[in-house]
Amino acid sequence: PPLDRIHLSFFPALALAGLISALFGLIIGVPTLRLKGDYLAIATLGFSEIIRVVFTNIVTITNGALGLKNIPEHTTLLWSCGWMIFTIFFIQRLVNSSYGRAMKGIRDNEVAAEAMGVNLFTHKILAFVVGAFFAGVGGGLLANLITTIDPKTFTPVLTYQVLMIIVVGGLGSISGTVVSAGIFAVLMEYLRPLDNLIPGLRMVFFSVLLM
Repeated sequence: PPLDRIHLSFFPALALAGLISALFGLIIGVPTLRLKGDYLAIATLGFSEIIRVVFTNIVTITNGALGLKNIPEHTTLLWSCGWMIFTIFFIQRLVNSSYGRAMKGIRDNEVAAEAMGVNLFTHKILAFVVGAFFAGVGGGLLANLITTIDPKTFTPVLTYQVLMIIVVGGLGSISGTVVSAGIFAVLMEYLRPLDNLIPGLRMVFFSVLLM
């Protein structure tokens, strides 16, 4: 309480999940995005672990390690596919906009982009916030699909899986990432018996694939 007495319909709840995640992305992005390269990666991974530990310990709000149970099952194939199509459409439009071209310039050469008048910090924050928003909505869809959510779901292994999808699909390639994500999701299910033989064997296979 009082969160258990707050009820929203599905779509506003998803939008709120995205906005709250975007806010967290902004809060985390402001101090960390002044870093570069490996330092930025380490800082963001550190923040993700801090948030996971905090959520595990604020039992009165999140129910701690037990997580939230009995979440209504609203996510359907239509919702998932619809959101995927919207995400691809939005990101494609963003990439082809002036903001997207500036982001690609920053990706290729930060010094050259800054010399051309691109505000590095603003565009990095924009990318961070947009990414956090879509991650928040994705989390809402996940919670309403499996009807339970807990901090143990979001370990560093999940981060590595997402990075694996991006690297295998090709950095900067939207179509490649979509195909890679589909293949990865299918393989994750079909290779599940490997973990029954030796715990963690499935991730060893993916690590070899990534190399």
